[in-house]
Amino acid sequence: MSSTTVPAKTSTYAEATEAEKQAVLRKMTGSSFLGNFIEWFDYASYSYLATVIALVFFPAEDRFVGVMSAFAVFALSFLVRPIGAIFWGNMGDKKGRKWALSVSILLMSGATFLIGCLPGYAMIGVGAPLLLLVLRMVQSFSAAGEYAGAATFIAEYAPKNHRGFYCSMVPASTATGLLVGSLLATFMFNTWGAESSFVVDWGWRIPFWLALPLGYITHYIRTHLEDSPVYAQMQDNLKASGQKVEHPIRTLFKKHFKVLVISFGACVLNAVGFYAVLTYLPNYLETVLNYNPGDASTITTIVLVVYIGFIFLSGRISDRFGRKKMLIGACVGFIVFTVPAFVLLGSMNFWVILLVELVMCLILTINDGTLASYLTETFPTDVRYSGFALSFNFANAIFGGSASFISIALIQATGNPIAPAWYMVVIAVIALVAMCFTHDHSGKKLEDVK
Repeated sequence: MSSTTVPAKTSTYAEATEAEKQAVLRKMTGSSFLGNFIEWFDYASYSYLATVIALVFFPAEDRFVGVMSAFAVFALSFLVRPIGAIFWGNMGDKKGRKWALSVSILLMSGATFLIGCLPGYAMIGVGAPLLLLVLRMVQSFSAAGEYAGAATFIAEYAPKNHRGFYCSMVPASTATGLLVGSLLATFMFNTWGAESSFVVDWGWRIPFWLALPLGYITHYIRTHLEDSPVYAQMQDNLKASGQKVEHPIRTLFKKHFKVLVISFGACVLNAVGFYAVLTYLPNYLETVLNYNPGDASTITTIVLVVYIGFIFLSGRISDRFGRKKMLIGACVGFIVFTVPAFVLLGSMNFWVILLVELVMCLILTINDGTLASYLTETFPTDVRYSGFALSFNFANAIFGGSASFISIALIQATGNPIAPAWYMVVIAVIALVAMCFTHDHSGKKLEDVK
């Protein structure tokens, strides 16, 4: 039996040698890492190149208005994520994790590639930003199942005592996507300048074009995998009893609504914190504090490198101490530190800003490195994909995609540069209340989660 052909059917996988199981686990985590990387590399590129995209699609005399328009498209595209979550979650529970992940990656990478091919406002006028919005919505729809599906797939393969570490692969791939996007933006800004003809005409398109070949590779790997042993066991049990999974979403709302609401509350902090810390702060430094764009990109790159290491560490620690304690700790950290952090950013000192962002990064990883395993352990197998996808994507649609836009709007409305910090504190309080009502299933067999 070769390591690349071990099916995930319950009996065969259970009878496989440890080396064969590890080979399948590596292949599965690799495809999950790459698929999620593509999604977040694109989001990173859009965010870090927002000032350039604003010039291409939203020419305006006021630079601030142009950037805000670019982030408005970013926020609006998130409105379709709940629709995508319902579709992919439903299909992932009905037709399998493999089917949902294999199809969604093709749609997502195709839409991303086409964004890189769009003509600008100077060529087709208002049609340019409208086409950008449409493709962003297609992209968000297809990406809605990626994070949840990848985490679910990994969790249902991973050893129960190391589930937190393996699931941390998903947020780590997210951070890697952001890191590569940041590196590319830093390289272009430092080499040609943020408003050079090369960057404005062609440079910003490169990361979007890369999605097509990477998406095809991920699709190929996924089509040569079988569904997880946990999902296969559930299907075998249902088949033996003459039943099948028919209405996952209906079952989720009917039997697990309270858990869904609590999970949504837990996801809210991750949604705002992730975008605020890792994608908005570089733009905050540039547009609000008028900090040097090259230095801001350099700080972001350093922070993301450290962030990836923190993510894996957080996953391992959660395996030992439990998800609930970790998530509550992150809530408290954001409540206590966020306002002082924004005050210190105003120092305009490179080393102070770097230290502040590293501390915020550490607090965020306590949440981000734990959330994926927490959500997979919260819902039973027949609605796991749906429960994860809905709670995660609704939180991101309402709070995540709008984080940058709301932060800019709050500053403009109040005239207070640290207004986004108080918004973050409120969100952390909401998440803390939700976590106080949750149950911890760390280390529990996923088959036993009811």
